Amino acid sequence: MDAEAFRHSWDLLPREAAALQEELAPRVRLEPPPWGAKTDGLFVAAADVSCQRGSDRVCAAVVAVRLPGFEVLDVVRAERAAEFPYVPGLLSFREAPAVLDAFERLGVRVDALLCDGQGLAHPRFFGLACHLGVLLGLPAVGCAKSRLCGEYSEPGPRRGDRSPLMLGAREVGRVLRTREGAKPLFVSPGHMIDLDGAAALVMACTSTRRLPEPCRLAHAAAGGRRWRPGEGP
Repeated sequence: MDAEAFRHSWDLLPREAAALQEELAPRVRLEPPPWGAKTDGLFVAAADVSCQRGSDRVCAAVVAVRLPGFEVLDVVRAERAAEFPYVPGLLSFREAPAVLDAFERLGVRVDALLCDGQGLAHPRFFGLACHLGVLLGLPAVGCAKSRLCGEYSEPGPRRGDRSPLMLGAREVGRVLRTREGAKPLFVSPGHMIDLDGAAALVMACTSTRRLPEPCRLAHAAAGGRRWRPGEGP
């Protein structure tokens, strides 16, 4: 983990959480990924969270795989009470504590983290991928199925086609077609990676489906049957 990784209190009111996002946003580093253009051999983790309807529990799953074959290296789940309300734009304060619980028990050291959510493409430029990336000191990418903010033109129809996602005059992400004929994904850097690197990592993590394979596995693990801590997938 990066030497700048740190922790903060989660006992915050929504207005305090928004202020903390603005305080932490300058910590986000947009830079070429440390692995350059070569992704073969990378250990990539993906995180996903489920909240059962009518429940105050948050279930998080972190799945680590090795590229390019998506060999599963570890699957870890964690569950805790949802202590922060559901507030659009502040979802990391509801979801990140459980993800961090799971991440602490991950049995492998990973090179990057994919999040089912936003990174820089956020009203305060500090979505879930930024929050987790800064807290963990890891390259992180937000890979969302829908747009939270910004404007874009529809990318071309072929796999790999993309268009910029703009928030005002700033490019905050890429609208990326990962499968021909499927809806695009909204990809944005979270920390220690740039726009090109974020899109390249997502493409390296996809095969025949729309969602990156690590994200698909984490989604299934987070939303599966009831389980006890320490159980396998």
